[in-house]
Amino acid sequence: MEFSAAQIAALLGGTVEGNENTTVSNLSKIEEGVAGTLSFLANPKYTNYIYDTNASVVIVNKTLTLERPVKEGCTLIRVEDSYASFATLLEMYNQFKGNKVGIEQPSFVGEKSTYGTDCYIGAFAYIGNNVKIGNNTKIYPHVYIGDNCVIGDNTTLFSGVKVYHECKIGNNVVVHSSTVIGSDGFGFAPQDGKEFAKVPQIGNVVIEDNIEIGSNCSIDRATLGSTILRKGVKLDNLVQIAHNVEVGENTVIAGLSGVAGSTKVGKNVMIAAQVGIVGHIKIADGVKIAGQAGVGSSIEKENEIVQGSPSFPLGDFRRSYVLFRSLPKLNDRIKDIEKLGN
Repeated sequence: MEFSAAQIAALLGGTVEGNENTTVSNLSKIEEGVAGTLSFLANPKYTNYIYDTNASVVIVNKTLTLERPVKEGCTLIRVEDSYASFATLLEMYNQFKGNKVGIEQPSFVGEKSTYGTDCYIGAFAYIGNNVKIGNNTKIYPHVYIGDNCVIGDNTTLFSGVKVYHECKIGNNVVVHSSTVIGSDGFGFAPQDGKEFAKVPQIGNVVIEDNIEIGSNCSIDRATLGSTILRKGVKLDNLVQIAHNVEVGENTVIAGLSGVAGSTKVGKNVMIAAQVGIVGHIKIADGVKIAGQAGVGSSIEKENEIVQGSPSFPLGDFRRSYVLFRSLPKLNDRIKDIEKLGN
């Protein structure tokens, strides 16, 4: 589908500099632009590409000053914030591509299950009994949804997602392929003879609104009550959320990180990649945890930045790391002093 520079400018509230009838049908990076594509310039490091790009239309900031004319055939759209404007277009592009509706066959919808208007249920999807699905929700092929689940409006479950029984997913949620929601928590009680007896996991998972969950994540159901992701949470790929964990609003967790059972993570927390957090602790609001940190106790100070394993405040970690790197030299100095003493 083609759009003209004039149409794009109208959508973004921008002004056209060049041929407003220039059309585009695809997107590109500015350094890889080809005819018929739309690109953008936001990072000053890429400014030199504006003069030679083959992209037909480029979104730029109103404040951009050109040192020389752009290549013939390139039309500019000037906006207040080129990065935000391009992000808006990307979101519209995604919505256009993902605007599937209808029920494909073969698929299965159980007894007393309902779905709203403009829904999509892909081939080989399985929806159990008494499931409630909202409006404009997209269930891609090979998705499994267990009995008594509730899924809100404008939510997308990509191919291979598994949602166990009784779980609740809110509005405007995206769950990427092969993520499992509501599998059993890791609950086992030691018995005589060093054997372990499974503790039944009879709770559920509650995922609130405006959440995105990457691929191959595992969010365990609670032993009792709920494992909860509060609104605005973002999970990267390969994240483990254990039973009865609560993750606060607008917290982000990067890939290969795990949070053990019953830990309460505050709001606006940033957890980098490969972080391990033990169970039954609390992480205060606004905390930042650096990559590969191991958090073994509660972090009670809001907006604290921690690093290391076991983790401790970033300033202390940096000072300690300087000393650690100096240990070989210090050891040599001690040996030299010992020789002088002899």
